[in-house]
Amino acid sequence: MSHRILVVEDHRDIADLVALHLRDAGMQVDVARDGESGLAHATESDYDLIVLDLMLPGLDGLELCRRLRARDDYTPVLMLTAKSSELDRVAGLELGADDYLTKPFSIRELVARVKAILRRVDALGGGEAVVDEVLHAGALVIDPARRSVNLEGERVELTAREFDLLWHFARHPGRVFSRSQLLDHVWGYGHDGYEHTVNSHINRLRAKIEADPAHPRYILTVWGVGYRFADERDLRAS
Repeated sequence: MSHRILVVEDHRDIADLVALHLRDAGMQVDVARDGESGLAHATESDYDLIVLDLMLPGLDGLELCRRLRARDDYTPVLMLTAKSSELDRVAGLELGADDYLTKPFSIRELVARVKAILRRVDALGGGEAVVDEVLHAGALVIDPARRSVNLEGERVELTAREFDLLWHFARHPGRVFSRSQLLDHVWGYGHDGYEHTVNSHINRLRAKIEADPAHPRYILTVWGVGYRFADERDLRAS
């Protein structure tokens, strides 16, 4: 069965072009021209992914993303923005966007990003027993079914990508991952120049789960190689 995509974009030419290429890739696509109709589509139908423009008339993309993430069901969001500042990108990611592209963008890259997100979501929901397993690591409790994290009994609010990154680490304690490997496994693509994305996400994740981010207990740096998640021996020693 083909994936169902919602494109929320007020620029008609861009929306039609994106929809055309996603349909050519075998996906079912609906288009909404503003935030209000986008929210109505998203709440009334089930989608595998929402491609969401940041600058929309009325209800903007950030507010729409915020409302989507306030709901119980999780739908991946790929955010499109004409703004290129780090602040705008971080705002979208902090609200729960899974990925972003800055306009003008390559249609080929957009389609590649969409496919990468869908592959990751399909893998997470692919029926493997491990995806229903609640993981415990020290004072961390990670529940993939609810996409929730608790630290010492308190809920930790993570963005979609931060959760995916933590889940990937926690499933492979002690294993060292390079930045490019994390891009491949968590983001679904491994382009040169994106390693800084891994660094910024790890820094934000450490700020949320580490008592002392400068001396982390869970996500450890392996100098000259990458990062690894603490295994039982590390946690006993810390």
